[in-house]
Amino acid sequence: MSRGPDAATLLRRALDRHADRCGITVTWHGVLSRRWASAAFVGAQHRIAVTVAGTGLDAWIDGLDEVDLQLRGHLVADVVVTMISRAEDQAELGVEVLTVET
Repeated sequence: MSRGPDAATLLRRALDRHADRCGITVTWHGVLSRRWASAAFVGAQHRIAVTVAGTGLDAWIDGLDEVDLQLRGHLVADVVVTMISRAEDQAELGVEVLTVET
């Protein structure tokens, strides 16, 4: 019996919804996820590669670390933009996200 989508799928959907609300188009190039655990928490680290475009591009990128991404059964603990390469009205991004199971 399936438990539903994994954290990477939920994260991708949440980022797509957030981008739609901000008028941003996201082209996904990949999501690489690996399990992560500390003494008290279990979750996953996600490395994301995307191209984003739209008039609110700068505001969207600047707000990524503050956005409240809702993932059923998971909490987004950290979002870090690790790479930005801009060209006119689009940017290629590298983003790292830490999710924790709730």
